[in-house]
Amino acid sequence: MMKKPAQMTPQQFRALCDKVYKLCGINLKTGKEELVHSRLQKRLNALNLSSFEQYFKLLDDDRQGLEVVWMIDALTTNKTSFFREIQHFIFLREQMLPKIKSNSLRIWSAACSSGEEPYSLAILLAESIPNFKKWDIRILATDISTKVLAKAKEAVYDSETLEPIPQDWRRKYFKKEDPSGKTWRLAPELRSLVSLARLNFMDKFPMRGPFDLILCRNAMIYFDKPTQENLVRRFYDLIAPGGYLFVGHSESLTGANHNFRYIQPAIYQK
Repeated sequence: MMKKPAQMTPQQFRALCDKVYKLCGINLKTGKEELVHSRLQKRLNALNLSSFEQYFKLLDDDRQGLEVVWMIDALTTNKTSFFREIQHFIFLREQMLPKIKSNSLRIWSAACSSGEEPYSLAILLAESIPNFKKWDIRILATDISTKVLAKAKEAVYDSETLEPIPQDWRRKYFKKEDPSGKTWRLAPELRSLVSLARLNFMDKFPMRGPFDLILCRNAMIYFDKPTQENLVRRFYDLIAPGGYLFVGHSESLTGANHNFRYIQPAIYQK
């Protein structure tokens, strides 16, 4: 017999939203009731809990914070793809790279999800820099979700996920993980360029920078304006003079208080 779904009261929903906002700055209050309920209901079922009251008590008693991490994983959406929003990669190749005077490059993929963004960067750099192996290139990739970071660490993707990558690049930088060719693993020399770490934007940044480029794409849409502005200021402090911030094309810094110079849609320069 199918278990009856638990009911979440408006008071419980508001308390949960406040907790998530305090933990990671994500605003769930507007139009997210159904998403929150459906995703947490699955967790209740897995834990054999019959009410949200029981689940919230579990969260309160979670001294190690493990259940809180799972909850954040469940409530955050991690939609991504290789070479998503291709205009950014074109700008990097045609406008940014030719102006770099040293053989050093520091990039931060600040909401890397399951790795497609930082690995797209690694592929593009390998293809765009003639003496690529002589460069000192480091890509930091962070996300709040432990689940997607585990997938990024594996660097194994199905053939459908690799479709945005040109065929010759796929053959060059991926190897079959299984004889059928359904899954593919990124080449170790590109994987080694990327350092993966969990990071909550609300925490103190452990990195010092400076970065030549920070990408924070399609993450700030989950934050309210004060949180967005604070995050953008912190990014500004970590970017080298002349460096860039890429945001998602559904995002904009228009109307926000910041010191970046607008270059083109979704691209800003310090």
